[in-house]
Amino acid sequence: MPTAASSTEPGSLLREQWWAVQDVGHLLRLRASTARRRRTVIGLVVFLVLTVGSATVPAFLPDAGGSGNAFDLLLLLPTAFAGFQLLTLASAVASGGGRELVSHEHLVAYPVSPTTDHLGALLLAPLNIAWLLQCWLLIGTSAYAVGSGRFVPVVVGAFLWVLAATAIGQVVAWSVEAVRRTTYGVAAVRSVGIAAIVVVGLLQLSHRLGGVLDALPTRWLVSGLLDGFGWRWLVTVGVLVVLLVLAVAVGAVPAHLTARLQPREELRVESGRYRARRTTSSDFGALLRVDRASVWRAVPMRRGLAVLAVGPGLVSLAGGLPWSQLTILPGLVASGGALLFGVNAWSLETRGALWRESLPVTPATVFAARVCVLLEFLVVASGITLGLAVLRAGLPTAAELAALLCTWLVVVLQVVSASMRWSLRSPHAVDLRSARATPAPPLAMVGYSTKLALSTTVTSLIFSGLSQVDAWPLSIAVAAPFAAWSVLRLLRARDGWLDAPTRARVVMTVAG
Repeated sequence: MPTAASSTEPGSLLREQWWAVQDVGHLLRLRASTARRRRTVIGLVVFLVLTVGSATVPAFLPDAGGSGNAFDLLLLLPTAFAGFQLLTLASAVASGGGRELVSHEHLVAYPVSPTTDHLGALLLAPLNIAWLLQCWLLIGTSAYAVGSGRFVPVVVGAFLWVLAATAIGQVVAWSVEAVRRTTYGVAAVRSVGIAAIVVVGLLQLSHRLGGVLDALPTRWLVSGLLDGFGWRWLVTVGVLVVLLVLAVAVGAVPAHLTARLQPREELRVESGRYRARRTTSSDFGALLRVDRASVWRAVPMRRGLAVLAVGPGLVSLAGGLPWSQLTILPGLVASGGALLFGVNAWSLETRGALWRESLPVTPATVFAARVCVLLEFLVVASGITLGLAVLRAGLPTAAELAALLCTWLVVVLQVVSASMRWSLRSPHAVDLRSARATPAPPLAMVGYSTKLALSTTVTSLIFSGLSQVDAWPLSIAVAAPFAAWSVLRLLRARDGWLDAPTRARVVMTVAG
């Protein structure tokens, strides 16, 4: 007798893809229903305002589209477009194909296809702080380079390039993740990564890196966008749209292949054996050791540290940024590190948080250990970036060195203070074992990314201006109230953690 097709039985190819698109909508509505609407709306409004502002305000600045700095930026636009693609590739590869729209632990009983996972990863790509800043910088630079008379067609093309480059990055990332999950895939991926760094270093030392970047097809792309709304602009935009559609469609193929393989790195960490070390002499030392191991042994933390620390540092090394422009790096890296786990710092234990609360230690000690681990993670990541960046920056003046060090101190304290406040105010139950997991729901991550990007960028610009003033004590004088305010807010977050009902709410939430 006739029966209806089961939802798990395969249908036509087009029907399966349409189901995947519908599933993305269902999952987005599910995640939206768990987010606080007022804060979500505020975060989205701020995000849209900053995006529109970065695309329009630079075009109307003095000297925009002129023959000075604007013309220099116009010549560098092809390299900037290529740089965005490379950074998108590195970020996507490090996160294993993208971000999870919903944790696999929650979807184990539901037939969600890898295509849905792929589309969700594309939608969540803008939640990366590096992606946001690079997108705003690329669009703003394009608008400033051409001026108010021609910025609309160029900005439209730049935005399409951002989307296409992100989709292409996802294709490569899923492919690399599939290779990484094979028998010798981890060693192969690491070898290719080291070889790529060596090649870039050799090209830079031989002064041929600029020529290689200039020879990339992005020069044709930028040239096609500069003619205004003409036939060549239409051809260029058409090519970008085709690239975007093809990349989105092709990305589902390696996503399906990856879903059939086991994540070897994550399983190795969970099933590995670790030698017991000597017992520490204090409760703080024991808690610090546990927290440190939970962070530094985690696969997403190690991958994120590599991208955050090495990526911006190599870009700065290749570009030879001066000391006055290096102040943007600590805020960028610290914000990215906080988005790995800091904005929901108490979620590291998940169900183990209940066991931890039963230990005979004071809540103040627990809070201090978590703050120290987050602080050292951000300091190590930003320190590696600055160490690479200063190799070609030359000898700094006293004002430049003081401004950079003060920026480093202030933005790290700002990020740590904000992370601990957000972790206490809005905890979430997440599983951070996956290399693609995020510490908070997608819409919450949009708000966190925007707030961190705005605060650290403004702080960096202030100290960048101070580096031009021949009075190094001025940077210290300006940094003192910034640092004091961050420490005061961190102490307030500590008082909140010491409150028993608040602490119970946080522990029960992250353990759920």
